[in-house]
Amino acid sequence: MKKALIIVDVQNDFCEGGALAVPGANEIIPYINALMEENEYDQIVLTQDWHPANHKSFASNNGRKVGESIILNGVPQFMWPDHCIQDTFGAEFHKDLNRDKVTHIVQKGKNVEIDSYSGFQDNNHFMKTGLDDFLKYHDIQLLEIVGLAMDYCVKYTCIDAVNNGYVTCLHFNGTRAVNVKPDNGRDAIYDMIQKGVTVLG
Repeated sequence: MKKALIIVDVQNDFCEGGALAVPGANEIIPYINALMEENEYDQIVLTQDWHPANHKSFASNNGRKVGESIILNGVPQFMWPDHCIQDTFGAEFHKDLNRDKVTHIVQKGKNVEIDSYSGFQDNNHFMKTGLDDFLKYHDIQLLEIVGLAMDYCVKYTCIDAVNNGYVTCLHFNGTRAVNVKPDNGRDAIYDMIQKGVTVLG
């Protein structure tokens, strides 16, 4: 069974000191590097949040406060601080993430009008990123997933992976949650398990 490692959004803005820093984010980087060093993956894919500066998921572009919610093109949208803006330092991958064995990069969130948490598609399930096509082309059947953040982009990438027919495993030690609300991370784990994701300790 061919397998791929999907590394979700390990970018400066989600790491320590970033515009949308995930608590404990930097702790997962050595774990991810060790996975790549100690395992043989047929493909290693990075996903990258890649927002235009006027993206409508940003509170600043809606006259809203961070933490408010709006309906954006028919789906609920949490209002985020400006983050991972195209061609900025914040959007770059963290310097400590070893990219020597990376075979593919998928950029998401490029459409001003809709956010894209999942590495597979945008939040209204309208536009695909090409990740599924890439994996299918390379006959990948098993996905191991790590990255940021567990309760948003990692969760939706994992659920979409299951829905696209992949055997899907989340490395618990390779992810951290934003926890906008204290139980968000815990609830995300329950959601993923219910959808058929295997959580590895």
